[in-house]
Amino acid sequence: QVKLVESGGGQVQAGASLRLTCIASGRTDNNYIQAWFRQDPGKEREYVGGISWNSGTIIYSDSVEGRFTISVDEVKKTVYLQMNSLKPEDTAVYYCAARMGSYDGGSIAIADEYEYWGQGTQVTVSS
Repeated sequence: QVKLVESGGGQVQAGASLRLTCIASGRTDNNYIQAWFRQDPGKEREYVGGISWNSGTIIYSDSVEGRFTISVDEVKKTVYLQMNSLKPEDTAVYYCAARMGSYDGGSIAIADEYEYWGQGTQVTVSS
């Protein structure tokens, strides 16, 4: 059983930066894909970006490409989401998710395919 715990959310002004952290426990190898999703009340859960631990492939959504960066600490089994140039439309609850497997060229942006989810952390960006 994989457990994911996010932290690092907060309330900031537009243009500021935040770094989210997702710590995974219970994972025994690198045959996982970890991703960040976000959800605003009344909206569908939106893919932000993800990484395949085996290949190191990182894929971002168009809405955050160039502003957000995913990095990892393999020893700590931690995934980071560095968010720069934040905009009010980035306001949402951000979730860390994981699923078994490696990137095979297909989409890793489908929320229903993820087996494990963290509790979420709120990010609020004011204008």
